[in-house]
Amino acid sequence: MGKLVDSKNLRQQAVQTLFDHLGTLCEGAVVVDEHARIAWMDDKYQQLLGIVGQEVVGRSVEDVIPNSLMRQVLSTGKPILLDIMPFGDRYFVVTRVPLRDESGQLLGAIGFVLYDRAEYLKPLVSKFTALQEELSNARRELAGARRAKYTFSQFLGTSELVRDVKRLARSAAQMDSTVLLLGETGTGKELLAHAIHAASVRAGKPMVTVNVAAVPESLLEAEFFGTAPGAYTGADRKGRDGKFKLADGGTLFLDEIGDMPLGLQSKLLRVLQEREIEPLGSNKLIQVDVRIIAATSRDLAALVRTNQFRADLYYRLNVVPITLPPLRDRVEDMESIAESILERLGMKSGVGQRELDASAVQALSGYDWPGNVRELSNVLERLLAMTDAPVLTADHLRPILPVDHLEMAGGEGDASLAAAMAQAERKAVIFALAQAGGVKAQAAKLLGISRASLYERLNALGIGAVGERGKTA
Repeated sequence: MGKLVDSKNLRQQAVQTLFDHLGTLCEGAVVVDEHARIAWMDDKYQQLLGIVGQEVVGRSVEDVIPNSLMRQVLSTGKPILLDIMPFGDRYFVVTRVPLRDESGQLLGAIGFVLYDRAEYLKPLVSKFTALQEELSNARRELAGARRAKYTFSQFLGTSELVRDVKRLARSAAQMDSTVLLLGETGTGKELLAHAIHAASVRAGKPMVTVNVAAVPESLLEAEFFGTAPGAYTGADRKGRDGKFKLADGGTLFLDEIGDMPLGLQSKLLRVLQEREIEPLGSNKLIQVDVRIIAATSRDLAALVRTNQFRADLYYRLNVVPITLPPLRDRVEDMESIAESILERLGMKSGVGQRELDASAVQALSGYDWPGNVRELSNVLERLLAMTDAPVLTADHLRPILPVDHLEMAGGEGDASLAAAMAQAERKAVIFALAQAGGVKAQAAKLLGISRASLYERLNALGIGAVGERGKTA
């Protein structure tokens, strides 16, 4: 067995070695007693101060070094590890440390001049400043990404139905209750959710969105509640915050809530009741303050009746229900909405403003619009890509809108092959969704395509879930 270490002697040796190194590397050193009187100052410090040959021992440290903070170190017993001290028209980078005896009694303090010019710290300060700026930029970008993107002014329309929706939504914004947005796909549920957040007291806090239908079921729990470090194979070793944690203090928008698996519904209900989450792989509960806005294009009440959606969660979500009207029920808004979309598309592409003539407005107003405003936007964007005409007519719409609709609207001539194929595809997708009761995963199997491909087709065609009666729900 080796010789026992003399810890006391080793510590004294370490202190002496450190003192010797600092004394060699620094630009000067000074020691004061418990009354802040100079007990010792090396020649380098005296030369730096321009007082070589003067008697300094016994004098108050401030008499020799006017801006010294050695007395503060003595009064607090705490070191000042890095400071910039002015001396005349110069600046010294200094460090100050209290001195204690073996019992811990304060004996005095020692100070070192690390650099005789503050400029030597510029590389370090510059690096720190750059890191601070990078962090600030990242925080600003994240804050911007988590802010509301829309306001009530962007929910277009002057019809009585739209005025009623806005009135109810503005009232909901002044409350902190859970809001349930109901309506067909493309009616503006996400836009209205952002507008409610923007008008609420939580507007300065994050607005976080989760599309429940777009996240694989196996990842939903981690997406909502986050993961502890190394919670499972392949998980981030540092852990990952879930959407509830990211939305803390703000609003969490749960889009397509009707597609949430039953197993996760019970966990969501507990969060809504207890206001606390438990990250995946963790035993620690985290308190969260989140306002929930949920949205669905499905009939939640019908799902409750068929045991596909928990009744208790439905009642918890259905505190302030707001039903958004489909576009076909507010045709008086068609012209203003279409003009706004054309203006936005024109600014985006730089092709200038296009106009709709009376025949185009009539054709658009007579169509059923199962995909609502989203489908209208897709149709108009496709229309701009197909023609350079400054005035758009019903004839320009012929290759895009369904054949039977244009024929009923007074159009003439044969439809293009592309229009016929698009109509056939639309009917096939709607039929599959109807057969599947609106369950997209099952509809994808009926169509023989992947779930991701079905979502791509839904977006391209501007259609969504279909209810039992065969209409978009």
